[in-house]
Amino acid sequence: MAKVLLVDDEVTMVQLVSESLRALGHEVFPFSNGATAIEALASKTPEIVVTDLYLDKTRAHGLDILKRAKEMDPAPIVIVITGFGSIETAVEAMKLGAFDYLEKPFKLDELKLSIERALSYNEAVSENVYLRKQLKTKYHFSQIIGASEPMQTVFKMIERIAETDSTALIRGESGTGKELVVKAIHFNSRRKGRPFVPVNCSALPENLLESELFGHRKGAFTGALSDKKGLFEEAEGGTIFLDEIGSMSATLQSRLLRVLQEKEVRRVGDNVPVYVDVRVVAATNEPLEDRIKDGSFREDLYYRLNVIPLTLPSLRDRRDDIPLLVGHFLKDKIHPRSGNQFQVTKIAVDTLGEHDWPGNVRELENVVERACALSESYIIRTRDLPPSIATLAKADDTPSPAEALKEAEAKPDSEDTSLFPLPQETNPSLAVDLNTAPGPISFQPLKEYLRQQEAVYLNRVLTHTGGDKDEAAEILDVSLATLYRKLSEQDDK
Repeated sequence: MAKVLLVDDEVTMVQLVSESLRALGHEVFPFSNGATAIEALASKTPEIVVTDLYLDKTRAHGLDILKRAKEMDPAPIVIVITGFGSIETAVEAMKLGAFDYLEKPFKLDELKLSIERALSYNEAVSENVYLRKQLKTKYHFSQIIGASEPMQTVFKMIERIAETDSTALIRGESGTGKELVVKAIHFNSRRKGRPFVPVNCSALPENLLESELFGHRKGAFTGALSDKKGLFEEAEGGTIFLDEIGSMSATLQSRLLRVLQEKEVRRVGDNVPVYVDVRVVAATNEPLEDRIKDGSFREDLYYRLNVIPLTLPSLRDRRDDIPLLVGHFLKDKIHPRSGNQFQVTKIAVDTLGEHDWPGNVRELENVVERACALSESYIIRTRDLPPSIATLAKADDTPSPAEALKEAEAKPDSEDTSLFPLPQETNPSLAVDLNTAPGPISFQPLKEYLRQQEAVYLNRVLTHTGGDKDEAAEILDVSLATLYRKLSEQDDK
């Protein structure tokens, strides 16, 4: 139902139309004076304006109302009413942005139908605006960061999964970024212009989750006061992400299996199936095979979900990415007192690499956020890390009195070799950027990708050793000759 501002100088007609629209559930603001109606536009914020083109029989106030309405944000939909012989003015109104026009005398059913079409159009426009905003949303992690071999496999799988329409099952510990990966899959697929609907299957009790997923009919249960579309219907044409799928009850598992098999849903309290075109991507942080053995998860559903499996590595299995992630989380963070960008010592970064990260990337981001909040200066040191991590430090990065004074005076030293060099810009080959407009992920031949990543890693190790190639070769576990050859290959490129 909508807020309708109705304007016509025929009082009887205004009363008749107002009563008819109110009987349909609309909120109506009737006016018989054009100037008063214009003043009321801002305060009433109608969704639909129905106005006669000619008011007071002398001036075309209807066009004035139309123009003022189109200046509003959001602009209401305008339906104009025109008398016989003034079709030219109606055409002009359509050019100015009117949605529809009705010629007097009109039937109430004609106006009702026009309003219904206007509401459907408005819903479509609102959905389009929502989708555009969703594509630009900054998610919990703004990018998928990683140069390690396990993450290269993930990037490659994201590309493959995005190209298909098959059901996928994402596995990974809590905090590894499963939802971010699913968003990358959706927004780089042919469904990117349609809704992305995430659902946490463990967040709601069974009866509420059933209603949320499949919808319900009015009167299906206590509190069902009207018909409601489920999330599967809301995701029409797009992707529904079922997180923590292992917590779903046996009843819901059975209903989900039918959706996957028959491509249809039935609302609670309804026997009529509704066809849905939705891609299902599920995620779990526990082995579903164990749930199958104890009888709490259907084996047939497991095979329906596990068409394309993707396992996300834990952070402890890709420790080489920790410096990249730290640099990413510190990007654009400014120390409030000094005004300098936060920096971090090499020792602090090395210490972070010694932690096992049970909370994975999410835990690392929280640790970096904590360090920025508690650091006495713009330089993050091991003392700014949680005690359980700081005790893992293999060296001391406590500042000398001179260094402490310089930091207190907020004088950054660009030549300080004790600091970890933060990347100025994330290498696009290391990330799937979800902040930009959607489009295909930029991929390249694997050989070229690996060469670039090798160059990034070699340069990072050489930066760590201060250019000492002997030490770098020892860290890389290669001969000095091999290191020189690889550096020479870089120069040739």
